Amino acid sequence: MKKILLSAMMLFGLNAVAQNKNITNVTKTTVTTVKDSDGEKKQVKKENVQEVQNIELQNAESKELNKDLKPTPVEVTSTTQITNPDGSTRTVDVDRSSYYESNGVKYDVKLDAQGYTVNAPSFQKPALLRKTSTNSYIYRGKDQTSIGYFDTNGNLILETYDDRSDKVSTQTFTKVK
Repeated sequence: MKKILLSAMMLFGLNAVAQNKNITNVTKTTVTTVKDSDGEKKQVKKENVQEVQNIELQNAESKELNKDLKPTPVEVTSTTQITNPDGSTRTVDVDRSSYYESNGVKYDVKLDAQGYTVNAPSFQKPALLRKTSTNSYIYRGKDQTSIGYFDTNGNLILETYDDRSDKVSTQTFTKVK
């Protein structure tokens, strides 16, 4: 009698632990190798995208055997981990690497070891974007130092102080889709 009772409890207990979340993990690894006079340098970029969706039934109380799923929102978490040639690793919550456009000029923003590089056809040397503790960026170009941030649409906004006019000018780099 004791064995029957215990096996019935185990059988019903296992049914109670059904899957209630649909989780999808996708990891994409990109290895960039640069050959120069110092030798080969490898940069490893791992992008991990996790999608979590709660599973809910439309008519949970009905006695039907096959029940339809209720559409629920999907939580997407994306992190990028970069391993530099020197072995140091940093994690980026949102990768802003893309093409941007301002005043008819196309700019290429790419991740690098400490932040981002900004390149354009007219640049001899790429400009730098470095993250600050206030979730903004310091932009350092050939003859310009600015404060930058990304707006809700993913556009890059640079604010530059002008000594002569004592004003702050704003330049918007629109993300090319």
